Amino acid sequence: MEKLKFILSGGGTGGHIYPAVAIANELKSRFPDAEFLFVGAKDKMEMQKVPQAGYKIEGLWIAGLQRKLTLQNAMFPFKLIDSLWKSRKIIKKFKPNVVIGTGGFASGPLLQMANMLNIPTVIQEQNSYPGITNKLLSKKANKICVAYENLERFFPKDKMILTGNPVRQDLIDIESKRAEAIQFFNLDANKKTLLVLGGSLGARRVNQLIEKELDNFLSQDIQVIWQCGKLYFEDYKKYNSNNVQVLAFIDRMDLVYSAADIVISRAGASSVSELCIVGKPVIFIPSPNVAEDHQTKNAKSIVDKKGAIMIREAELDSQFSLIFEALLKDQGKQDQLSKNIKHLALPNATKQIVDEIVKLIK
Repeated sequence: MEKLKFILSGGGTGGHIYPAVAIANELKSRFPDAEFLFVGAKDKMEMQKVPQAGYKIEGLWIAGLQRKLTLQNAMFPFKLIDSLWKSRKIIKKFKPNVVIGTGGFASGPLLQMANMLNIPTVIQEQNSYPGITNKLLSKKANKICVAYENLERFFPKDKMILTGNPVRQDLIDIESKRAEAIQFFNLDANKKTLLVLGGSLGARRVNQLIEKELDNFLSQDIQVIWQCGKLYFEDYKKYNSNNVQVLAFIDRMDLVYSAADIVISRAGASSVSELCIVGKPVIFIPSPNVAEDHQTKNAKSIVDKKGAIMIREAELDSQFSLIFEALLKDQGKQDQLSKNIKHLALPNATKQIVDEIVKLIK
């Protein structure tokens, strides 16, 4: 049998890059001799993250359309034509068996060209509300692996498979790691631990909220692990103390989830999928600044099934303290949220997605 070849594209944010790397790792474990090539957008974080994960990557000259009239928008047609031409060249040279897209600017022209060249394509849609690129690509894609139900209005029903989003496998059993987590983060086992997650770059509004509420948390004998993001670390590191740990980034997500009693988080697709598996009480504060308000829709899909609490940014000043204190004092409510969100977990997503890819190998 000839050596199998796969091209993967996902980038712009960790939420697109991580699923692509997870899928590649699972394919590699099944086909150790296979060849892999990633395609990303030049100047985006995938150009660093993918080589760190051990894979080759090529960059396209592509960016998204801005919402206002800019020079970048005027350049968009040229970038698109250049990216389609380069994608064609990459595919012709590499000769992949299957092309897989997990979202991000580069996956658009790459999958479009793969479809035109009759190479099987798979879309992995992380969000509960797909972006315009995946909606357009879905017409020609062979399979669309989704993480949420009821996406028939966006995608052809016969191509969709509900798989969930790829998540770190070390999150599957965090219960057994609690003692290790308490020691690792030097926590007091008798105090409640609040975990705040703002994404790898950070979330300005979430950080402002935590800064304002910090004294309130401490007065209720809570210890805080506050991942403020690398953009904001210099502003907030001054709050480090015995009961507050301010971190730019967290490497051991399995341990931090294990230690947490309550989580405050943005509602990016990957975070939501991880939190379902982890099964802790969550307050989602969706970012209103993402395309098509994805995060609010992601959070709402969990809240509608009574698996989490959501507070919009505009309501934080009036609502947060009341909602947080009510949750903190109500262990029954915490337990119920944990139980309900865990029911929504899809822990075998990566294996299922790869099962679908394998069916398409020519």
